[in-house]
Amino acid sequence: MTSGPRSGINWPAVFAFPNPVNEYAARITAALVVLLAVATLLAGSGWGLVLIAAGFWLRVLFGPRISPLALLSVKVLAPRLGRTRLVPGPPKRFAQGMGTVVSTTALILFAAGAAPAAWIVLAILIVAASLEAFAGFCLGCVIFGVLQRRGLIPEDICEACNNVALRRS
Repeated sequence: MTSGPRSGINWPAVFAFPNPVNEYAARITAALVVLLAVATLLAGSGWGLVLIAAGFWLRVLFGPRISPLALLSVKVLAPRLGRTRLVPGPPKRFAQGMGTVVSTTALILFAAGAAPAAWIVLAILIVAASLEAFAGFCLGCVIFGVLQRRGLIPEDICEACNNVALRRS
């Protein structure tokens, strides 16, 4: 099996992330992450850390197409709200990337026998996901904006982030 141009696989589409993103679906996914993370913390479960990290990896690599939490949010829960607020996708993907780093760090710490450090890192994730879920404050999106304004993320990655007229359309 080949994976070049003759294989018929459209690799950019495989790793595509939606743009724009329904903010309500993103907030619901964050709330589900909070629920799973709190249950993991209370249970002291390494398997919970595996599920959380795997979910972030799936969302950052493939968008909401494969992640069970994102699919539940996008296909079932958000439509039941009947509300849509579209926001730029690149900052949300960046935020998922930050969640990937934090959750994977917690998993590695746990696997290395440093459970107390893992739980501290997981608590940081709970705080960040709670801000998104319950206050609509996306910490990763704010950091994305700061990095973009400083030129560390090119402006063409998210033109809507720089142009208020594009954000409103």
